[in-house]
Amino acid sequence: MTTQTQLVTGVDFAMVPTTDIERSVAFYTETLGLPCTARYGKVDGAEFETGNLTIAAFDFGAVGLEPPSANRGPIALRVDDVAAARAELESRGVEFQGDIVDSGVCHQAYFADPDGNNLILHHRYAPR
Repeated sequence: MTTQTQLVTGVDFAMVPTTDIERSVAFYTETLGLPCTARYGKVDGAEFETGNLTIAAFDFGAVGLEPPSANRGPIALRVDDVAAARAELESRGVEFQGDIVDSGVCHQAYFADPDGNNLILHHRYAPR
């Protein structure tokens, strides 16, 4: 099937697996400072708002599903200043993987949540 109509109009959320929802809630709200806008009633899950993408943490094992391994493809979190954001997160106990990367168009700093889901602090400084 070919079509000129764009079917996908956006991304609603990115899901990250967790084995401890309370630990995830603490990390995403207290450490990263993201608002938690939903807690799933009968299952262990929560949603956190970044401004343009919802991160949904979910405990697959709590509903009898095989827990997937951590997301290795990182979610890039937009910040105004990677060095300043990194320093603040380090003061909150976050460990980073290597130095800040300058790709020639953006700065990036790699880290992971407590379940090993990869995240990036990201700031694009050059126009697209």
